[in-house]
Formats: sequence, structure tokens, C-alpha cells
Amino acid sequence: MALDGFSDQTFSRKAMKAEMLDAETELALAYAWRDHRDERALHRLITAYMRLAISMASKFRRYGAPMNDLIQEASLGLMKAADKFDPDRGVRFSTYAVWWIKASIQDYVMRNWSMVRTGSTSSQKSLFFNMRRVQSRLEREAAAEGRTLEGHEMRRLISEEVGVPLHDVEMMEGRLSGSDFSLNATQSSEDEGREWIEALEDDSEQAAERVENSHDTETLRQWLLTALNGLNDRERFIVKERKLRDDPRTLESLGTELGLSKERVRQLEAAAFGKMRKSLEGQSQEVAGFLA
Repeated sequence: MALDGFSDQTFSRKAMKAEMLDAETELALAYAWRDHRDERALHRLITAYMRLAISMASKFRRYGAPMNDLIQEASLGLMKAADKFDPDRGVRFSTYAVWWIKASIQDYVMRNWSMVRTGSTSSQKSLFFNMRRVQSRLEREAAAEGRTLEGHEMRRLISEEVGVPLHDVEMMEGRLSGSDFSLNATQSSEDEGREWIEALEDDSEQAAERVENSHDTETLRQWLLTALNGLNDRERFIVKERKLRDDPRTLESLGTELGLSKERVRQLEAAAFGKMRKSLEGQSQEVAGFLA
């Protein structure tokens, strides 16, 4: 139920004009959708309770999300509720739908609160939506008794009140203390101030490392070429086909092409590697590994 092209006020007015369903009609529509997949019944059920979804979405505006997006998420939760609702359980659809709508909105708010994942467990989710409220109440109660709650004591009381581990409270406090900042923001108010991204360590290969690696690679290449040139044509062909191709050939396929048995090709390969090892002996452990 996309809201593109509609303001939240327009959509809300249309939703408020929808019919009010009595319990019997609601039950009949739920059965029609569950048992017969009657889409008209589903549409009527969802439309009638869209006002509930909008009402719940409005309670989350303080988290800074656009109202249209909140309504969109609320409507998705409502549709999930309608799809999973079991009319045989004897509860009203509105009672069941509340939980799906709330869960859908909360998931959206937490996904969009920060680029850093705010929380995924039930305790973290409970903290995200209740921590500030619990903290305010604890502060009021302490003030009424003439006390001031320090940071660690406050976090401990919140942990006990919400029923979550203390380290989750400490983590969430950091998440809620501020919003994300751009790495392109300057570190000072000066016009030529350095951007924060410039302070990040460059993990890419440095110039000195590139030169050294290039030199080593060229040296290894020359050693291998010298060793290969010490082989006869057939041995060189076998080594190239077995070791220097992206898709190395099998001993059997080489034997068929050269008119030799598989075992004979294996013997020639071993002899060629022996000659190359002798040529490369003492030069480099890395090249010797190539012939293993």
C-alpha cells in the first residue's frame, strides 16, 4: 500500500472515513481470507484498521522518521497481521494486529536510527524504546527524595528496571548519545580545516611496498624463465600445461596429445621439476614451493 503522491494528512483523512467493523463482520472477513484467499475480504479488513496503523505510527514521530515512511511500515505490519491471523483463536483482529504493527515500526526506526546497527536482541530493542522514559522517571523519583543519581548508579538501576544486562545499557547509552557524523566534516571551524576522513589510516599498499614487491616479482620471473629454458621442448610443454595454466591439464589428457601413457607423462613431469629445482636451488624458498 504505497503512499507515493499522498501526504500523511490526506491518507489519514481517507483512513478515518473507512468503515468500522463489528466482531461478526470482522470474523467473516478473516475466514474468507484464510480459507478462500478472498482478496476483497483482505482489502476490506486492512482498510478498516488502517486508522489503527496510522495512530500507532504517529507515536513514533519523535524518532525523526518521516510520517509517510512510518505509515508505510505500519501498513506492512497490518498486512502481515491479516495474513497470519487465525480467527479460530477467539481474539479480535485489532488486538492481534497491534503487535505486528508495533514490531514493524520499531524495526524500521532501529534500522534507520544509525548506520551502525543499534541493536538486534530483544533486550536491546526494549532498551532503545524505553531507556529514556525509565531514566526520566528514576531522575524524578531521586529528585523527590533529594538525591542525584550518578552515571554508574543510573545505568545499574535502568538495567534492573528493564531487566537487561548492564553492558547492554552502557552500549545503548552510547548509541543514543548522538547521531552519525559525516567523515567529510571538518575537524575545526576553520575554512581550511582537515576533514575527518583524512585522519583514517590508509590500508592500501604504500609506494615503497609496491616498488619492493615489483622488484621481487621480476626477480622471481627471471629465475623461473632461466629454469624453464633449461628443459627440453617436451618437458617445458608439460610444465606449462600442468603449472602455468589457469585450468591445469590432467596427466591423461597430456598423454593422449603426446602419444604417451599417463605414467610416462608423470615421470617426465617429475624429471622436469627435478631439473628446475636444481637450477633454483639456494635461490628462493618461494620458487621452490611452486614446484612442490
